[in-house]
Amino acid sequence: MSSHKDEVITFKAEASLAKAIRNLPNRSAFIRAAILSALDHACPLCQGTGIMTPEQKRHWDAFSKTHQIDHCGECDAVYLVCSSKGTN
Repeated sequence: MSSHKDEVITFKAEASLAKAIRNLPNRSAFIRAAILSALDHACPLCQGTGIMTPEQKRHWDAFSKTHQIDHCGECDAVYLVCSSKGTN
């Protein structure tokens, strides 16, 4: 028999979000999938906070000397381009 136990996590939601979630056939599965997807797509530098620490900013400043941010005209994505040693 497994000793693994699920943990219950709660969060506050505005009324409109609570109403939308309430109408889902499997709320728990939907919320788990949404959280896992968000974690998978979080910025690896700020880890989803949207803010760099002073230490991260220092590393970014050094990194950005040989890299630039570019914009794809086909898919509209913003991405990093390495400009050191002539490789892109």
